[in-house]
Amino acid sequence: IAILPLILVVSYILIKGGSEISLDLFILEPNPPGDDLSAGGINPALIGTIIITSIASLISIPVGVGGGIYLAEYSRDGIFSKFIRFGINVLSGVPSIIAGVFIYALIVSTKIIFGSMYSGLAGGIALSILMLPTVIKTTDEGLKLVPNELRQASLGVGASMYTTIINITLPIAFRSIATGIVLGIARAAGETAPLIFTALFSYYYISGFEDIFYEMGSLAVLIYNFALEPYEAQNKLAWAASFILVVTILIINILSRILSGFNKKTKRGWYEKK
Repeated sequence: IAILPLILVVSYILIKGGSEISLDLFILEPNPPGDDLSAGGINPALIGTIIITSIASLISIPVGVGGGIYLAEYSRDGIFSKFIRFGINVLSGVPSIIAGVFIYALIVSTKIIFGSMYSGLAGGIALSILMLPTVIKTTDEGLKLVPNELRQASLGVGASMYTTIINITLPIAFRSIATGIVLGIARAAGETAPLIFTALFSYYYISGFEDIFYEMGSLAVLIYNFALEPYEAQNKLAWAASFILVVTILIINILSRILSGFNKKTKRGWYEKK
């Protein structure tokens, strides 16, 4: 009963959107509402989603992994680490629209980034806030599962803490960390509210690096915009975009499960060998 809503939603999207898949869908721009003959394609939104999610990853992964390393290796039970963990738990429960409003007030409305307002860069920064708690928590928990005997052995032969982390603990916890990163990317790719306040939407092809400083399309916002249109062609395009987004997120989640499974096998093999 609990899993039935998921099955119904995914099945309905696959049926409605799968019938609209074609080559033109991936190479054409979306047409403005009003042309009920053809809604065009999702190329700018698809590329925009990849770019915005990549920007979010470039910001959140280094900060998140670094924060997780600090919590697990340098300040395990300190007051400051408890404060950070509490803040991460609170941040993970903050509605995504709040992140969008925050970046809108901080970056978009102030035009602080090269005088640009709505932009793909602002959208990526907003999504990085949503990814950050997942990356920090999984890095923290993954490093905690590394046996202390390995750290003690490394430190006992004269290795520094930095060398121990880089060469011992991080490689062992890599798959756990990678799983968290993949899950964070999956969440960011499906968010809509933050992008409405930051990246807004664009119907046009992305042609160069400078486009990240201007309005940028994304699959989630395209679905939101076109699903509300009174034109059948735009509604069909929204279903097709929904199909692509759902399949992408499913693949990402399956990948995270595979990484998680490999991680468990690696740890089990280590303990059996020990």
